[in-house]
Amino acid sequence: MTPPAAPPGNYLISGTVVTDGHSAANCAVAVVDGIIAYVGPLADLDRSVLPELEPLEPPAGSMILPGLVDLHCHGAAGGDFPSGNLAAARTAIDFIHRSGTTTLLASLVTAPREDLLKGMMALRLLSDEGLIAGIHAEGPFLSDARCGAQDPRFLLDPDLDLLDELLDAAGGHLRTMTYAPELAGAEALVRKLAEHGVVPSLGHTDSDARTAAASLTEAAELLAASGREPISRPTVTHLFNGMPPLHHRSPGPVAACLRLAGAGRVAVELIADGAHLDPDTVRMVFELVGADNIALVTDSMAATGLPDGDYRLGPASVSVRNSEARLTGNGSLAGGTATLLDVVRRTIEAGVDPAASVKSATAVPAAIIGRAGDLGSLRAGRRADVVVVDRDFHRVLVLRAGRLLCRPAARL
Repeated sequence: MTPPAAPPGNYLISGTVVTDGHSAANCAVAVVDGIIAYVGPLADLDRSVLPELEPLEPPAGSMILPGLVDLHCHGAAGGDFPSGNLAAARTAIDFIHRSGTTTLLASLVTAPREDLLKGMMALRLLSDEGLIAGIHAEGPFLSDARCGAQDPRFLLDPDLDLLDELLDAAGGHLRTMTYAPELAGAEALVRKLAEHGVVPSLGHTDSDARTAAASLTEAAELLAASGREPISRPTVTHLFNGMPPLHHRSPGPVAACLRLAGAGRVAVELIADGAHLDPDTVRMVFELVGADNIALVTDSMAATGLPDGDYRLGPASVSVRNSEARLTGNGSLAGGTATLLDVVRRTIEAGVDPAASVKSATAVPAAIIGRAGDLGSLRAGRRADVVVVDRDFHRVLVLRAGRLLCRPAARL
């Protein structure tokens, strides 16, 4: 069993701060009682106004980042969120937090009604405890033609009665839902999601460009007009994956998503893990739409942090070979096995600016789920979620709400 995290401490960390799309050398971050008390030049830090601080001394050249935020995550360390197994989910969450992802949405997959409700109610408890920031429902209102690893037996056209049951089971913690806009009833589904403050996320869709654009535009307008706080914007579930490829005579949803993201109307998820997208594709999207409109995600499943083998993703059997997860039946990609810090590192290796890569894994996803006021940025007064990495963006130490989850240790 993993030992409990230490209580919040008072810490001082020095190094290069990377936050909000910028980096600054020779800086310090002071943490007091679980809150960031100071961020700025080390030379300007006034120690006299702060309590005694324990120095956390990372290696030379280390960088200090905000805690990472993952909007799309099905599990890790043997735990599968869709299973509804609380003990296994806690193990997964603990691993994810210690990996540097201090905030996450726990994702469900398409499954029978009873399993969806069971999963919602289990994750509701973890949300109430503050271990996760809410729930992402990937299905069941998805396209059979682009189901990917989603079990086609349980796919449905939008059903508002079922949605009501899911919302009730989630107890106010459903934050995002993936849907296919071409399905009958999708417009009513988007309206109800917006009414309840749930972010619609277009994905697993076989729609054309016009249908995708119309649905995302309506979703953006409904969220803005809902009067609910926080007001967010719609997203796109793992752009390129689970949708038709971009073609010059049949552009499909990818073209609409890129255009609207470039205009700042939507944010697109990218699984930049080296398996779901080619590095040149990742770099292209950053250059086209900008880091402000991209949320890096893992789509991680139970095998994350574990060796190759056979695992589960909801009702599906998954085989992991060379760290690549695929359905045992048809070989479709079935989630990822990288941590979000791995994804950030691979995004940088693809040629994306490090500060931009970090922003797409911190401030952007935090804003999407309405947590821009306390997460995703290193600023005084925010929750002390801090990740320190070495020159190669490998984890050195992690703080979550001021609790030291790991000191300098072996790489994940």
